[in-house]
Amino acid sequence: MPLVEINFDGLVGPSHNYAGLSLGNLASASNAGEVSYPRAAALQGLSKMRHNLGLGLAQGLFTPLPRPNPVLLRALGLESIDESDAAQRRLRAAAWSASSMWTANAATVSPAPDTADGRCHLTAANLVTMPHRSQEWPDTVRQLRLAFADSTAFAVHDAVPPCFGDEGAANHMRMCASHDAPGIEIFVYGTTGGAFPARQHEQASRAVARLHGLDPERCLFVEQASEAIAAGAFHNDVVAVANERVLFTHEQAFADPEATYAAIREKLPEAEIVVVPASVVSLGDAIRSYLFNAQLLTLPGGEMGLVIPLEAWETPSVRGWLEGHVASNGPIRKVLPVDVRQSMANGGGPACLRLRVVADPATVDPRFLLDEAKIARIERVVEAHWPEQIDPADLGAESLGRAVVSARQALLELLEVQELA
Repeated sequence: MPLVEINFDGLVGPSHNYAGLSLGNLASASNAGEVSYPRAAALQGLSKMRHNLGLGLAQGLFTPLPRPNPVLLRALGLESIDESDAAQRRLRAAAWSASSMWTANAATVSPAPDTADGRCHLTAANLVTMPHRSQEWPDTVRQLRLAFADSTAFAVHDAVPPCFGDEGAANHMRMCASHDAPGIEIFVYGTTGGAFPARQHEQASRAVARLHGLDPERCLFVEQASEAIAAGAFHNDVVAVANERVLFTHEQAFADPEATYAAIREKLPEAEIVVVPASVVSLGDAIRSYLFNAQLLTLPGGEMGLVIPLEAWETPSVRGWLEGHVASNGPIRKVLPVDVRQSMANGGGPACLRLRVVADPATVDPRFLLDEAKIARIERVVEAHWPEQIDPADLGAESLGRAVVSARQALLELLEVQELA
């Protein structure tokens, strides 16, 4: 079979909660302490997967990681905590975090047409900037090595050393004439974000490019605008997204936008760069609505569709720009709103929830690929086992811990991936 793009979505885990652990993520901070609804969140994510499957696209799934994470709790000496100590409670909340659902941060992916050995390379992200995410990569690597075990088609790398922060595909874009053709890879790093940390380090990006065997002449290393990070664009995918020949970006995404666009056009002359002006959609509106944290997809008919959160469609400036773009016959031909409100409230839109892997589906472990019947079976497990709601004050309760562990185990048994237990 030819290479196709497969979107692997992370299923929202049964410990999904709003502990407000992500500095620089405005939605996460503003909803800290609110009651979350893990069952509804997981069903919303599955509905999005079904929606994309219905468009005729290949769709995969990653399972939640083990939570609460006993390895982290033991390493921090927090197998029991002082409930009066806010710092200890926050660290315990990190061990319960369901943030692995945002699989755009699972890894950086370079498809076979771009690499020296003709294999698809994946490097797990170390996510070192945020404690609740830095625990993820060892379990992520286990899952990647199971899903992409065919060593003739894939190479899965451990995370780069944690002295260099790496946030995975959320700060990486690929542009090409078609998914199965050689492309250019754009690594976006930060240097400062005012009060908020710049999470992606340039040297991490360069290390990933070397590990993947990329042609240096086909790589770009681009600085994210510090004002975008300071405004809440903690990852580049909050202000820009690319698909095949199209870059869809906010005017204030990059530190030097004109030089960035010129470099892209030099390396990929057929590139189409769609810039949303700040005078039409402010940086604040773009970040609040997650207009760019969308899935820009090539549909089976060849046209491009943009899967956006309902929040974007409900933002007047954003909807006005999108309707005008479609009416003017721009490269984005369809706008497809989806409901992922539970994820959005914790700071992750449609793009955060998926990792794009260009590959032959026949080379992927079929347990990680979805069809309508499997989605329906997963929904039944979620409805039966996922907690209906979680108050952050409940984290640490033994009964909740047992329920979360049991729910994940039921999913692993359904998918027959008990190796991940």
